Amino acid sequence: MVEEQQPDIPVTILTGFLGAGKTTLLNRILSENHNYKIAIVENEFGKENIDTDLLVQTDREQIVNMNNGCVCCTIRGDLSKVLTDLRLRRSRGEIKFDYVVIETSGVANPGPVAQTFFMDDAVAAFFRLDGVVTVVDCKHGSATLDEEAAARDQVGFADRILLSKTDLCTAEEVAAMEQRLRQMNARAPIRRVNMGECPVDEVLNITGFNMNDVLDVDPAFFNNDHHMHHHNDDIHSFVYESDRPFNPMKLERYIASLTSVYGQDMLRYKGVLYLSGTDRRVVFQGVHMLAVSDVLDTWGDRKPFSKIVFIGRNLPEEAIKRGLATCLD
Repeated sequence: MVEEQQPDIPVTILTGFLGAGKTTLLNRILSENHNYKIAIVENEFGKENIDTDLLVQTDREQIVNMNNGCVCCTIRGDLSKVLTDLRLRRSRGEIKFDYVVIETSGVANPGPVAQTFFMDDAVAAFFRLDGVVTVVDCKHGSATLDEEAAARDQVGFADRILLSKTDLCTAEEVAAMEQRLRQMNARAPIRRVNMGECPVDEVLNITGFNMNDVLDVDPAFFNNDHHMHHHNDDIHSFVYESDRPFNPMKLERYIASLTSVYGQDMLRYKGVLYLSGTDRRVVFQGVHMLAVSDVLDTWGDRKPFSKIVFIGRNLPEEAIKRGLATCLD
């Protein structure tokens, strides 16, 4: 019997609109001495490129070694094929890496990239999606969010938001931007960064897709008076909570119907579930139409509850909450 191999290579998706500073951040990570051997997968049509001073040229096409032991490659074609090629070269001893960072194009929605780790068995067997990190330009970000749907999607998908160029803004402008970002994505912590100065552990190994973490969202935030949409953001987040158990079959059917209708607009959703007929916690999370679930430990001394965070585009919040309520026992 062949033992099933668990995915052992963590992957971070680094995204942010053009000029937000994600390449500056990436160059800083690549120039620092840290314990990671990072493989960078970079879109070739980005306006900014990795600092060539950090690169050690090799004869092998696509693969370039960094001065600090990292490697870089440019996407040419399908992401799955690029990752598989990297993995095979690693297994042959041609390159060394223990982490992958995918820098998406500034105009790209990171959703399809994230879905690769759910849909593609060849990728999922070896690579584990750790999180989506989005860089937002505080100075120009408000106008960008107003005008660019992709920029709003990038915020919606984020497990962590890095706010750049805050030194060019007033304290009031920074506070207003942070408030807007929280309304769009209440579950992503926001960290201010200056010229890419950010500890590596704020970007890597943040376990944004870890099924075992606790949902760190304060539902009281959604009750505050300031949760009025001052902007016409089509991306927003909301929380559903209940201390009554869900009927598992009803909930499964409802989530399936919900994703079939609104899946393209459901950017991220994540929940801890209290289900009838079991004393164990169940967690689930999804990207667009694809959802996965896992059974965790027992509730123990904790009072059972359900808590689900939805982040999406023009989702009918009240209708979804009513639908979930019909699934309770």
